[in-house]
Amino acid sequence: MARPSAPTMAHVARRAGVSHQTVSRVLNDASAVRPETRDRVLRAIVELGYRRNSAARALVTRRSGLIGVVVDELPLYGPASTVTGIAEAAREAGYAISLDPLFSITGSTLAAAIEHHLAQAVEAIVLVTAHGETPDPQVMSRADVPIIALDGFLGEGAPTAGVDQRAGGAMATRHLLDLGHRRIAHITGPAGWPQADARLAGYRDALEQAGVEAGPVVLGDWSPRSGHDGILRIVEDDPAVTAVFVANDQMALGTLRALAERGIRVPDDVSVVGFDDIPESAFLQPPLTTIRQDFASLGHAAVRLVVGALTGVDLESALVPPRLVTRASTARPPRRRGGSRTP
Repeated sequence: MARPSAPTMAHVARRAGVSHQTVSRVLNDASAVRPETRDRVLRAIVELGYRRNSAARALVTRRSGLIGVVVDELPLYGPASTVTGIAEAAREAGYAISLDPLFSITGSTLAAAIEHHLAQAVEAIVLVTAHGETPDPQVMSRADVPIIALDGFLGEGAPTAGVDQRAGGAMATRHLLDLGHRRIAHITGPAGWPQADARLAGYRDALEQAGVEAGPVVLGDWSPRSGHDGILRIVEDDPAVTAVFVANDQMALGTLRALAERGIRVPDDVSVVGFDDIPESAFLQPPLTTIRQDFASLGHAAVRLVVGALTGVDLESALVPPRLVTRASTARPPRRRGGSRTP
């Protein structure tokens, strides 16, 4: 038995008693349609279960309604939350996203991802590249759609959006300074990551402005294991450390575990500040003081730049401010006797 064919725009027009052109105007939100006619067309669409053919619509209007999103390190909380924010903002603006997650980020894989999206006739491309990789200039020159970078740099005049990572690093460190800490260590993110470099720069900014010497700086890789191992190196090499700023909450989780294993109390002996405010941060023991990144606002900022570029409105690059979330993992520094920790 043959399956019934899908309803077409002509079927909708017959059901509503209007022309094919009127149905098209309703579907494309044209204003020159009387409200009662619009209601009749929409009712016919619902009754028939009509779905417009997006590919055909793109051929006619030269608009696909798609924003391409290229992302690496998608399993990490930050990139995953950023993509969610972009998707939500795009939907509110009347767009859908086409997602291309990269498992390794190089100039060639990034170029291939951009070409893939261009072949899908996307209207713009958003790059969520944690490593700060930029496309080959030849790829950029061939792209006839706006390309927006998050936490990246595409050259002078290219629109970008991102969280102010440097301000966040300074905010975390100033919080510890304001509590009275003067020997503050830092566990960084991986070398070469723009976010990690910016948070380290913020840490140094705050210490320099306060006239306080920088404490030990240990390289991490965003994982709980690196936070665990990093803090053990710090407390063994420099017992005077009373606080540590950890460049993400996952590493802070490992930091808390290692300190507990050594019998070092948080925050009585050592205060800990993280970065990201992952959902689990409020439920750690103790609950983690951290820097919150507003990924929803970042997604909206990216989509605003996309819409501005598509409509010919020049918008400045957007830096979303971070926010300090104070919980129980930070307190005033302990009183020490002879350089040993409070028992």
